[in-house]
Amino acid sequence: MDEKVKRLILKKAKDWWRKEIATSHKKNTEKLVNIDRFIINPFIWSYLSYFFEGNSSAESLARVLIYPRILGTSIVTSFGQRSQQMITKLFEGISGSTTKGIDIEFVDKIDGRKKYCQVKAGPNVINKDDVPTIKNHFRDAMNLARTNNLQLQNSDFMFCLLYGEDSQKNTFVKEIEKDYPVVIGEDFWRRFTGDKNFYRELIEAIRSVAKESDSKLLIETVVKKLAKQVTAKYPKLV
Repeated sequence: MDEKVKRLILKKAKDWWRKEIATSHKKNTEKLVNIDRFIINPFIWSYLSYFFEGNSSAESLARVLIYPRILGTSIVTSFGQRSQQMITKLFEGISGSTTKGIDIEFVDKIDGRKKYCQVKAGPNVINKDDVPTIKNHFRDAMNLARTNNLQLQNSDFMFCLLYGEDSQKNTFVKEIEKDYPVVIGEDFWRRFTGDKNFYRELIEAIRSVAKESDSKLLIETVVKKLAKQVTAKYPKLV
């Protein structure tokens, strides 16, 4: 990959993260001031509060509701939903595929063949029910290609994971791998860009804008507002 082009892509990655991921994460955090947004498990709520903070004050109860959302569910969902978008936004000439079940098409920089890919964020994003769906999409795309006299192989259909390592593939990803290649993390980005260092440099580019995401004051504000609702709705717990 041309170094000037790579620098431009990495800059676009930072801008994309700020606009799409960080902004969405902040908005989702602000929404958590409403106690009715939570489905509370009454068996473990107080336990988690004592486990985490050593007490069951309204603020502690609020924290054990909020923290899993803002540090887990919210950001993971945002990134997962936008993982395909990241590729089409950052790279000129790459757009979503018009073939059902195929997210992107690109020329593999390793073997020079055009690849038809489903793209997911990471190695644990699919479950048992997803496996036949993904395989059927690839099979149908293969049959369509044959109808259109395209000389394709099974290896031209790839299941692509934007981050992770081979050792992290779950059982369901390995099931797909029995019939179609799975490329993950560094392997995917090398095939996509031709640059063996791109994956690490992309991670570092995103990491470099992390310092702009200090939302400690916002989180404390949300905790205090939610704590008031906890007190009002569950007075016997606090």
